[in-house]
Amino acid sequence: MDVLDRRALNRALLARQSLLVRDTRTPLEMVEHLLGLQAQAPFPPYFGLWTRLREFAPDTLARLLENRDVVRIVTLRGTVHLHSAADALVLRPFTQPVMDRDLRGHTMHTPRLAGVDLDRLAELARAALAERPLANSQLAAALGTHWPEHGSTALAYAARNLLPLVQVPPRAVWGRSGQPTYATAEDWLGKPLEKPDAERVILRYLAAFGPASVRDVQTWCGLTRLGEVVEGLRPRLRTFRTPEGRELFDLPEAPRPAADTPAPVRFLPEFDNLLLSHADRTRVIGEDDRKRIRTPNGIQPAVFLVDGFVHGDWKIRRDKESAVLEIRPFRRLSRKDTAALTTEGRRLLRFAESADGDVRFVSEFS
Repeated sequence: MDVLDRRALNRALLARQSLLVRDTRTPLEMVEHLLGLQAQAPFPPYFGLWTRLREFAPDTLARLLENRDVVRIVTLRGTVHLHSAADALVLRPFTQPVMDRDLRGHTMHTPRLAGVDLDRLAELARAALAERPLANSQLAAALGTHWPEHGSTALAYAARNLLPLVQVPPRAVWGRSGQPTYATAEDWLGKPLEKPDAERVILRYLAAFGPASVRDVQTWCGLTRLGEVVEGLRPRLRTFRTPEGRELFDLPEAPRPAADTPAPVRFLPEFDNLLLSHADRTRVIGEDDRKRIRTPNGIQPAVFLVDGFVHGDWKIRRDKESAVLEIRPFRRLSRKDTAALTTEGRRLLRFAESADGDVRFVSEFS
């Protein structure tokens, strides 16, 4: 069985994520290829597409949201993702066990739901949302009239886990703002949820994130006990091992570039799934750097890649008249890498701000 080391896994992942060469896919095609982009905040998916696509303008994704071709919905790992409409109808049922598990074990909300008929709650929430999309506070108030002693916040939390709620525009439309306002996926998209095909989902995961172990697949989606499903796919897959002996699965014809393939610098947004979709993330970020970007509230900062690996983080500072891209390296950069980051950083500023701006290297963010 062939062995794939850290750099070989890195180049395979970058190739499938369109981070070695920018892709000619449409934004919708890329969203589907990636099985969605994590979207805990409204705008990181725009930057995630910009860094992967050869031609991308933010209004193209905004139109997809407004036309209901893509939606924001809680799926993988119980977090908000931007999915194509078709994938939302498949991936929400596929990941529903994640929401069920959270509903049973949330330290703050679960105790407050004791005695609540959850089937009845889901029925009432669905009826309320069928009339019109509701903000979380409005949904909470509607449910609170039926269970006033249980806390309306917990009731709305239960509805979010029980029902496939999408966040409707103008939330996350480029250049606009709006609080999360919800409708059910079935009402918003005019189609029922679909029975998920776990084998098909895992094959698509490998196309975008492989080679991968069973634990990697489970980390990506938040589900457990997928070993039997992967085992059933074994005749259709090629297997590898890491130098430590861990078994990896992959599509036979998927790209696996040479470990010395050049990798350009790339800027990734907050919450990018490149860093969140494997149990062993050393293929893209070292353990020391994982500790550097870990935050108490779980917010993953925007990072940049040098030679395919995380080398630091970045943020854009704005005032009324200008914008500055602050780049914080975690280690010394060569002149060549500094120049490449500066050039790519100016492209990033032109995308984000529709104007030129300054690129500044800093030792610590203030």
